[in-house]
Amino acid sequence: MNRTQINQEVKQTLGVVPSFFNMIPDDAFEAEWQLFKRDEMSEGPIPLKYRYLIGLAVAATIKCKYCLHYQTEMAKAAGATNAEIEDTIRYTKCTNGWSSYLTGLQIDFEQFKKEVNQACDHMRANQKQPVGAR
Repeated sequence: MNRTQINQEVKQTLGVVPSFFNMIPDDAFEAEWQLFKRDEMSEGPIPLKYRYLIGLAVAATIKCKYCLHYQTEMAKAAGATNAEIEDTIRYTKCTNGWSSYLTGLQIDFEQFKKEVNQACDHMRANQKQPVGAR
């Protein structure tokens, strides 16, 4: 496809051709659009709503204002509630905090893996879900 045909498909899909798409060189545009459609807009093993919530967690971690806006709005469009968005950010904060703590203290990774595996084995053996799981 040429740029005009791709732009038509983009507009049909998104309702607009985002201006940043014009920055993509002609020889890469079709491949980038195909990747965008597959990775950002197509159902896969992870439903889109959850994929966007994962993207939101990544965006918050890397502190990308463009990604934050995109992932938040796409998550909402895919049915995410404000409570799910807030919970995603809270979980991200928790994960990032523990990462800083464990890394900063240089906790032994092999011991950590062993203890996590023990906890998971215990939960499976007792048919328990993580605390608070529904």
